[in-house]
Amino acid sequence: MNYRTFFRHVKESFKSLGRNGWMTFASVSAVTVTLSLVGVFVVLMMNLNNFATNVESDVEVRVHIDRTATEEQSTALKSSLESLNQVDSVTLSPKEEELTSIINSMGDDGKAFELFEQDNPLNDVYVVKTKTPQDVVVVAQEAEKMNAVEKVVYGQNYVEKLFNIVSVSRNVGIVLIVALLFTAMFLISNTIKVTIFARRREIEIMRLVGATNGFIRWPFFLEGLWLGVLGSIIPIALIAFGYKYLYDHLSPSMTIDFMQMLSYNPFILQVSGLLVLFGALIGIWGSLMSIRKFLKA
Repeated sequence: MNYRTFFRHVKESFKSLGRNGWMTFASVSAVTVTLSLVGVFVVLMMNLNNFATNVESDVEVRVHIDRTATEEQSTALKSSLESLNQVDSVTLSPKEEELTSIINSMGDDGKAFELFEQDNPLNDVYVVKTKTPQDVVVVAQEAEKMNAVEKVVYGQNYVEKLFNIVSVSRNVGIVLIVALLFTAMFLISNTIKVTIFARRREIEIMRLVGATNGFIRWPFFLEGLWLGVLGSIIPIALIAFGYKYLYDHLSPSMTIDFMQMLSYNPFILQVSGLLVLFGALIGIWGSLMSIRKFLKA
């Protein structure tokens, strides 16, 4: 296809959108509604996924060193921990730092623990970071078997429940987004099908004068593309302004690190790009599926 033919198809697709004003409005409205739902859900799921990822990154194994262990035994324990394939880093937290952390975390009540600074009853601790959050359980189990270890703490019940919740929420989110997209595709397909049915005589005439299926299909292909892109404009605007409002009002009050919302930029640009892509694909798919029955031999 040469460029003149292509630009003719582009021109015809825009003319068709104008001639079929009400059907164009119906199609764009259908895309707008469905993409608005998809956009809200994508924003929600991406922020929840960010929260979950931040929580997972904070999961660690705390190996309490036996208070009777010698320096050589402590060094050997660190080497043993670092030799595990799942371990990313091992950091020593001396008992003095452990006591300071407790005092600081309890505010005014923590002053009572200052009495233990001269005779610290706590253990030195190796803080173990794993390569993936799911490796925490395996590393903890291996650490419990090592010499010079008094106890291993990794929040067993908390960690296992966390991983289950994160896994379920991610899977449910993916399924719901895919379901919304397929719903949008069928909705657009049916809407465009009505438009094409009203133009069936035009299609029949084009076939009678020798137009190929590809020649007939191109204007509808482009119409679907424009409908999808036009339908993504309002959802993008709603998501952009809505997320900006929430980010400005909620983000400053979220003092917990892992509860921070995704930064407005470039997050909104990414979501906007996704919505334009989804809209274009939905429109194209709907047009091609709708016109297929009219082009059967």
